[in-house]
Amino acid sequence: MKKLFILLFTLFIQISINAQSKSIEERVKELISKMTLEEKVGQMTQITLQAVSRTQGTRNQKHELDEKKLEEAIVKYNVGSILNVYDVAHSIEYWHEVITKIQDIATKKTRLGIPVIYGIDAIHGATYTKGSTLFPQALAVASTFNKDIAERIGEITAIETRASGIPWNFYPVMDLGRQPLWPRLWETFGEDVYLAQQMGMAYIKGAQGNDVSQPDKLATCLKHYVGYSFPFNGFDRTPAYMSERTLREYFLPPFEAGIKAGAKTIMVNSSEIDGIPGHANYRLLKEILRDELKFDGFVVSDWEDINRLYTRDRIASSLKEAVKIAVMAGVDMSMVPYDFSFYHNLIELVKEGSVPMWRIDEAVSRILKVKFELGLFENPYPPKDYLNKFASQEHTRFNLDAASESIILVKNENNILPLNKNMKIFVTGPTANKLSPLNGGWTITWQGNDEELYPQEKNTILEAVKSKAGTNNVLFEEGCSFDKELNTNKALQKAKQSDLILLCLGEPAYCETPGNINDLTLPEAQLNYAMKLINTGKPVILVIVEGRPRLITKIYDKVKGILIAFLPGMEGGNAIADVLFGNVNPSGKILITYPKYPNAIFHYDYKPIESYDVNRYDPLFPFGFGLSYTKFSYSNLRLNKTEITEDDELLVSIDVKNEGNRTGKEVILMYITDLYGQVSRPNKQLKGFEKIELNPGEVKTVTFKVNKEHLSFIGLNNKRVVEPGEFIITIGGLQQKFSLK
Repeated sequence: MKKLFILLFTLFIQISINAQSKSIEERVKELISKMTLEEKVGQMTQITLQAVSRTQGTRNQKHELDEKKLEEAIVKYNVGSILNVYDVAHSIEYWHEVITKIQDIATKKTRLGIPVIYGIDAIHGATYTKGSTLFPQALAVASTFNKDIAERIGEITAIETRASGIPWNFYPVMDLGRQPLWPRLWETFGEDVYLAQQMGMAYIKGAQGNDVSQPDKLATCLKHYVGYSFPFNGFDRTPAYMSERTLREYFLPPFEAGIKAGAKTIMVNSSEIDGIPGHANYRLLKEILRDELKFDGFVVSDWEDINRLYTRDRIASSLKEAVKIAVMAGVDMSMVPYDFSFYHNLIELVKEGSVPMWRIDEAVSRILKVKFELGLFENPYPPKDYLNKFASQEHTRFNLDAASESIILVKNENNILPLNKNMKIFVTGPTANKLSPLNGGWTITWQGNDEELYPQEKNTILEAVKSKAGTNNVLFEEGCSFDKELNTNKALQKAKQSDLILLCLGEPAYCETPGNINDLTLPEAQLNYAMKLINTGKPVILVIVEGRPRLITKIYDKVKGILIAFLPGMEGGNAIADVLFGNVNPSGKILITYPKYPNAIFHYDYKPIESYDVNRYDPLFPFGFGLSYTKFSYSNLRLNKTEITEDDELLVSIDVKNEGNRTGKEVILMYITDLYGQVSRPNKQLKGFEKIELNPGEVKTVTFKVNKEHLSFIGLNNKRVVEPGEFIITIGGLQQKFSLK
């Protein structure tokens, strides 16, 4: 018996070695050759966890799998992917139970043993695992202008998501945030192409590393290809209207950068561009994505959007035709998500010859390739290796550092900040004593707005201020909700008893369509309450916690100091308090031009015609703006050449000095202006940034490299070109000119 065991074990090892010695391409091809049509179409089918659940899992009800439905989905329908939770995060132990049951059925009860790939929206940490490290949202991360922070967030998110048993993350969002009304703005890295490229690539590098099969790495998914973030009316899932030049100049480059960084998957735009829904756009999904950008991973639909080609967009006359259009346009996996209609319809389409088998094989090959790359065929089960790092003190400390660097100081009249801890402080406002506004959507639940589910050990702004100044020095009254005044008279009495008012305004947590608004202006109830506090004569410090730039022009001149926090995450309360009291010197910068008026929506890289005659760029806070508790000076801007050719590399250097008496971090921003072009060129474009730390009196030299890529643009024929001409480099208000011959 012992000899038989040794023989079988040796045979198993040899088979494993032989399998691993084959290339992934060979393994995929071999597996495809064994699969039936039904098994292939199953791999292209993705359902939500709800579809195989007995109870859905809410605040008051524990989730339960329906193992009969689960087995039917995987064995009968050959489902290749499952996603999501219903609406409440699971414990890491329960995730292990769920994923193990799924993979047991997939690997032991199906003919070919193909593992399921589970996907989740872990957009600022492992959002659907209880107790995970929840970071600043993307808009806040990009406010740091620190690529190392983005990379480390990618690393930690991968560790904690993979430790939960989930190897596929629907993130990062590479949509460009150029429509400030859009309710998903906070999921983007802001309005600038270059910044979005750099932060997205850094995140992917951290999350995927050099080998996504490692137990601390996962596959990323670029969202939402492409143009989704620029709806004309600002509402989620509504049309974008743009020329091909605009698409190629602004909205494609971040996705191209993500593809170059090695992203394994892409999710399709839920809306439409110029009348063509994203899921039906062959030009974008095949000719540009595959042929031009050379993307070789797989494309997944967004939630029920293939069906919506029929039910909403009406470009298909039936669900079956919708499936045909989407698959032939280039969608590889369908997020169904509740039933198997996609499966049935696609099998019929293949059998009747409407969808060719080569297209099925193409899609399934891409899906299997990612599964092999993730190492799911070797071990599809939750890894135990990094459980001890889940929500570790190390991760929490880094989270606080990241949140602290994201806070933006935009007003500090007469250096009223940092605050004296011995002052009597009145803390008030709708965001003062809640964790949900600090985190936003995709936090524990989809909308992120169930305050009772948030961990009580984490500090709100009020609690963090009390921890710094002492409970006896802090008074509190909410004063107003997000849209109406509450106990205002009681609040005003407490305000009069204080030395200073810390007014915390902003937005509740929201996500996607429920976050649609008609006006960027902060709700009137909050502004009116602010005016009543200002009229007490006490100095007011405004802390605004928001996912997009809500207008505060009415009160801007009347408050003494302003901090902006673009959803700084679970450590956001502590980070804000650290900045208020000077434990941290603020270094965040504005990354979405902050409007002064509702219709004054400009971008920093505006065209000349937008600032001509009576037109002008006049925001409340411009892109790149942010104050510090120290002062930095710039000098000696120099170029190693004043004339270059296309093949040359230009070196641009500048000296930066900390003139103050505090150590601080400064973001050095390098802009390039192309003075003349065959199409109108922007006023300026960010083409380099670096964040440095300087001690008092210290000087550092920062050097940037400029090549033809930095000087290129989309020309008359919608192709990227480089033109000879004159250019201006701008850093810290200093300028130097050079020419390209």
